[in-house]
Amino acid sequence: MPGITEKMLIQHLRELEADGLIVRDVKPVVPPHVEYRMSANGITLTPILNAMAQWGLANREVGE
Repeated sequence: MPGITEKMLIQHLRELEADGLIVRDVKPVVPPHVEYRMSANGITLTPILNAMAQWGLANREVGE
């Protein structure tokens, strides 16, 4: 997401985690390292997200 601040990205990731759509894995290393992955519930959204992406690609010139 171009132009997003780190603070805003973290806020969105926390909301997705609270909604059960992603899982946050903290690695016990220095410096701290965090990885995110889709949860089982989040994976069920894949067909919907793909359909939205296809729609966006097909309609991207409409707003230009």
